[in-house]
Amino acid sequence: MAFETEADFGLAERDEWSYAPAVGVGPLRFGMTVDEVVEAAEILGRTEVSDCVRDYAIFSPTWKIEVHRHGVASQPAVTAYVSQGVGLFCVAADAGQGPQVAFDGLPLVGRDLSELESDAIAYAEAMGVHLRYTPEGYAGPDDPGVLMRGQLVGRVLRSRPLFMVTRDGANTEWDSVPSDEYHVKGKPMA
Repeated sequence: MAFETEADFGLAERDEWSYAPAVGVGPLRFGMTVDEVVEAAEILGRTEVSDCVRDYAIFSPTWKIEVHRHGVASQPAVTAYVSQGVGLFCVAADAGQGPQVAFDGLPLVGRDLSELESDAIAYAEAMGVHLRYTPEGYAGPDDPGVLMRGQLVGRVLRSRPLFMVTRDGANTEWDSVPSDEYHVKGKPMA
């Protein structure tokens, strides 16, 4: 089945979360412990906590907290990453199920990536600011705490933003991307 409109993806039904650079997104604040993230995420749904693959010894042990919407048996709406060293450092909003998060009025979650790029360019021109491209070529706001990723939803590549701060042992947010974010549900992220 091919999706034709944003309504087909349920985008109109999404919760709306705020984003504050270096502070947090929605009810989640950077630096929270696993227990604090689980408690704060209860407003969205049930949580599952697991160990995260530790690709590099320089990083402290990390936990992945998947938040599933109440009454919806599907992939997580939000995935939070908590390291032993710095607490919550990354929140990924699922392109198909996640809450809508905007950057200064620019919706970032679940967008067709080409449309998001056009809107980001128009926003940057109107505001006299820069936009930023990831190494994969995805456009987004020029904020080191927002990294745009691509995620297949049906047959359409949609935006899956990561809201981040630098984790222990990393130099930048890009260096901090959890290894699990390179693969979602066993499939490489685009």
